[in-house]
Amino acid sequence: MRIALLTYSTRPRGGVVHTLALAEALAALGQDVTVWTLARGGGFFRPVDPRVRLSAVPFDEVPGEDVGDRILRSIRVLRAAFDGSAYDIVHAQDCISANAAGRCIRTIHHLDTFTTPALARCHERAIVDPYAHLCVSEAVAAEVRAGWGLSPTVIPNGVDAARFADATPDRRYGRSVLAVGGIEPRKGSLDLLRAFSHLSDIPDLRLVFAGGETLFDYRGYRSEFDELGTRLGVDPLILGPVPHDELPGLVAGAAAFAFPSTKEGFGLAAMEALAAGVPVVVRDLPVLREVFGAAVRYGTDPASLADALRTAIDKPDPARAAAGRALAFSHTWADAARRHLDLYASLG
Repeated sequence: MRIALLTYSTRPRGGVVHTLALAEALAALGQDVTVWTLARGGGFFRPVDPRVRLSAVPFDEVPGEDVGDRILRSIRVLRAAFDGSAYDIVHAQDCISANAAGRCIRTIHHLDTFTTPALARCHERAIVDPYAHLCVSEAVAAEVRAGWGLSPTVIPNGVDAARFADATPDRRYGRSVLAVGGIEPRKGSLDLLRAFSHLSDIPDLRLVFAGGETLFDYRGYRSEFDELGTRLGVDPLILGPVPHDELPGLVAGAAAFAFPSTKEGFGLAAMEALAAGVPVVVRDLPVLREVFGAAVRYGTDPASLADALRTAIDKPDPARAAAGRALAFSHTWADAARRHLDLYASLG
């Protein structure tokens, strides 16, 4: 089967990580897979299995371009380069690639909210135009059913659990609460800053943020974050994007992993932390209850997130850690790929 998987970037965002891992798992099952993407900042953030064909469309950054114009230009550039007639399956992984792909199926990882009419129309088209839909959790599928009357197939993410379980803990930053995903509204960064301010009595504890490189412009949010940190007396370590080979050790070396997102489709970064044996605290969202169950601790606001982090750090729970690791290992990309192939075949 000739399969095109489309994503919007070469940087290590969740949808891009998903696209590459799925492509490699499909190729391992003997499929002819090509990943199409916009080459933002060069090639992919990690090496890709040579059995997967790569087609990276040049995309230069334009200084001063606002996010709306950048998204619309992204769609135009990818649409002009991509020809879906060469493939049996065209599978878009995000709003940009779904608008660019033409006739396609779409994975809706989570639902976004756009305030400008042009972007709202793009978001709507990327949901209603594809002829088949997938979600990585039942909670997101329920949102799609309620909002659009569609019936997505649910195929959970795979997890490269061994990569994190086998990592040598990197403790160069000391005893840390780690968040991965950058500083942005959807990741609940302000609430994590407030939560961490309640933990000032824990000796030598440090708040560390890793990740970034989002398509959106969150400079205003970052300014608010910096100002709040100053007011609270919290000085987090901001690492920015972390090299692919260094991330597992960074995660494994954390005292606790914080995941206070306000919106998620699955929570892959938190699942990777469970694979590493690190206690995880997440925001109490239906999707995260569905995915993680009793393997993590939950909070609803800064105070309860802080309480959960304190318990995770002060009272290690070997049984919960073992359950979390088993949960992470239960999600394999090979299984996800087989389920994708079953869906692709049913659409033929």
